[in-house]
Amino acid sequence: MNHNKAENVQPVQKISIVAVILAGAFLSILNQTLLVTAIPPIMGEYNLTENTAQWLTTIFMLVNGIMIPITAFLVETFTTRGLYLTSMMIFALGTMFCLVAPNFPLLMVGRVIQAAGAGIVLPLMMTVILLLYPIEKRGSAMGTIGLVIAFAPAIGPSLSGWLIEHYHWKALFYVVLPLVVIDIIIAYFVMKNVTSPTSPKIDILSIVLSTFGFGGLLYGFSSAGNYGWSNSFVILSLAIGAISLTVFILRQFKLKQPILEFRVFQNKVFAITTVITMIAFVSLIGAETILPIYMQNMAGFTAFESGLMILPGALVMGFMSPINGRIFDKVGARWLTIIGLSIITVTTLMFTNLTETTSFAYLTVVFAIRMLGISMVMMPATTAGLNQLPNRLIPHGTAMNNTMRQVAASIGTAILITVMTNTALDNGESAEPSELIHGVNISFYMSTALVIVGLLLSFYIKDNMKAVEQNHSIAKNYE
Repeated sequence: MNHNKAENVQPVQKISIVAVILAGAFLSILNQTLLVTAIPPIMGEYNLTENTAQWLTTIFMLVNGIMIPITAFLVETFTTRGLYLTSMMIFALGTMFCLVAPNFPLLMVGRVIQAAGAGIVLPLMMTVILLLYPIEKRGSAMGTIGLVIAFAPAIGPSLSGWLIEHYHWKALFYVVLPLVVIDIIIAYFVMKNVTSPTSPKIDILSIVLSTFGFGGLLYGFSSAGNYGWSNSFVILSLAIGAISLTVFILRQFKLKQPILEFRVFQNKVFAITTVITMIAFVSLIGAETILPIYMQNMAGFTAFESGLMILPGALVMGFMSPINGRIFDKVGARWLTIIGLSIITVTTLMFTNLTETTSFAYLTVVFAIRMLGISMVMMPATTAGLNQLPNRLIPHGTAMNNTMRQVAASIGTAILITVMTNTALDNGESAEPSELIHGVNISFYMSTALVIVGLLLSFYIKDNMKAVEQNHSIAKNYE
């Protein structure tokens, strides 16, 4: 059975392993939103429509979402060190591709390669950190991960906004590439093997079904925002995704060594906390997508200002994540998530009355308080769920949690953007800003309703550490 080697790692080695893997994850997640403010200059240079250029961001999330389910299998097949170094090298190769790409199709190829590497890093990081730390210290460790998951996508737009105002948009890749190379060099020397490969059998059909399932759904929902729900391509993509995913899930229950272990959902707390983190992540990514569109296209702010508005919230979330982690270690997740979701509900409601004269200060302050709420929910809820699982299921739990979060973000954002465009009072060329802003307000009403569902679910979280420890000792005896 899979016994982890994490117990043999020295405290000093622990810190260096965590630092290296966090740096890699930070760069991977930063790249999700790095091109958001670069889309207008890229459209101009390659003569693209907004819908086409948007794919530079969408394709990254799409490939990321396809790679994540496969990581549980990869973690059990390869050594931690080998897998981490390979994924970062793939990421570096993709970045280099983007740097030298002479046209849009090759830039897209670069983004796909980047995302393939990045999709492995995030679940690998969570698995490694959960195995390195005992249950009572996991809250603080996962708080550090929360800092990376929240801070990186939020800093992306403001960093790229500033760079694009001063340099060519390819400067973004010039900044990322040396950092990735430095991380690979350090990882080569400090990375240790934390997991023990169990050489599971590879089920090619499962990988194909998972790719078409998650890929079809993510592609369908993200295209719906651009082309509308009645587009035949969107309907076909969603149908292929839904059918493939259903067959994939049924197949996993029959396999002795599934690619993704859906039985983790038999644990009620894990299932509830996963749904809560999905709702929190939709709130995060949805607002980070909709607010810059509102600010630049309807309220007359610049790209740099819309990036800057997100920054204080990112700093609040980055600062609070480790603190919330420590609070979690002392009191558990229940009250943190209840208070956090209450804050998100109130602040989302405050975004339902936007006008063309809403001040920069109002947007920034409400967004920052909202991010405080999200930081109280994301990692504490994730950790509470994963703590319920025995060590052998942790790679499957982290892969499942990351997959669901990625899928929720893509689908949720697509639905919110569709609501925003369809409920605008006028969408024509001559539409007044106030008519467009009506759609933004309605999308935030929908987001509020979603958060209230999460708030109701959070009352079902139980913080029974004795039961968790009992679960683990039973699992250890079983192993």
